Amino acid sequence: MQVYPNRFQQHIQQQGLSPFILIFGDEPQQKLDMIDGIRKLAKSLGFDERQTLVADSDFSWSQLIDATQSMSLFSDKQYIELTLPTGKPGAEGSKVLTAIADNPFLDTLIVIQGPKIGKDVQKAKWFKALDSQGVFSHCYPLEPKQLSQWIEQRCRETKVNMSPSAINLLADFSEGNLLAAKQEIEKLALMYADNGQQVDEKVLAAGMVDQSRFTVFQFIDDLLAGNMQKAIKILHRLESEGVEPNIILWNLIKEAQTLAECQAMQMLEGSVNFNKLRIWQSKQMLYRNALQRLSPAHVKLLTTHLQQADLILKSEQTARPYILLSHLALLFMPAPLQNLSLN
Repeated sequence: MQVYPNRFQQHIQQQGLSPFILIFGDEPQQKLDMIDGIRKLAKSLGFDERQTLVADSDFSWSQLIDATQSMSLFSDKQYIELTLPTGKPGAEGSKVLTAIADNPFLDTLIVIQGPKIGKDVQKAKWFKALDSQGVFSHCYPLEPKQLSQWIEQRCRETKVNMSPSAINLLADFSEGNLLAAKQEIEKLALMYADNGQQVDEKVLAAGMVDQSRFTVFQFIDDLLAGNMQKAIKILHRLESEGVEPNIILWNLIKEAQTLAECQAMQMLEGSVNFNKLRIWQSKQMLYRNALQRLSPAHVKLLTTHLQQADLILKSEQTARPYILLSHLALLFMPAPLQNLSLN
């Protein structure tokens, strides 16, 4: 059963947790919100331990089978998070997932997450078997109207009284970046939550003008523009502020996928229809600059390195993740780092 991200939290609170939850897509903030909601509810229901598996090239599907059958020292309930880096489990994985769906284990919760998937994956036997007994949600970038609704909902949750004009201004300011919008709302909540004051357009604009901290979306903009020195400085600032590396990586993956879509459209149609790709007008010049610098071969190499980095960060194999992120940032130039190992 498909549940849209904006209704996901309400669904699991009312209907409870299904044995299988499938979360795919390229919008990181929605995925974070849903997975955090699952973890909190699962913990309250007695799923005290969580096993995390990544189906990379070194993964054995017997690990998932063992995880579903093993008994915890502290709980008889199994909570397993499985990441599919490509969105597809392969032939062996398909058989294992189908078998698990056909014979679900009692008191076992399996959350499967991955990037954006197509109809071919959704029509696969393993996917339909899991979906028939569980919940599926796909996280798409939000359109302007949906973004305004998302901001309005966030404001209600954080008890920030924001005027409609301020909501529209924040939607324009964040340009579809939910992480940036969330950060602004959290800042406003510290100052205006529960005090009765309405945050109007002037108050919001003044706060954004005075804002001096660097943000993830500014980092991405400078990468696309080719301002590498400034981008790396912002990256160092993000590290000092304790920003989760996976949030930055998810944004890099999203930008690489968007660049690949632009290049594919350019090859097929002769030009890029940015509106069709849901790229905001204020960011179209940034993408034009990046497309002039990066060939399809560069973008393919960048995508390969991003996939490798995703596996490294998920398995926590690097002590300095921001060094790895700097490496990835330089590939947007593109810097000749194709023979330099991420490790």
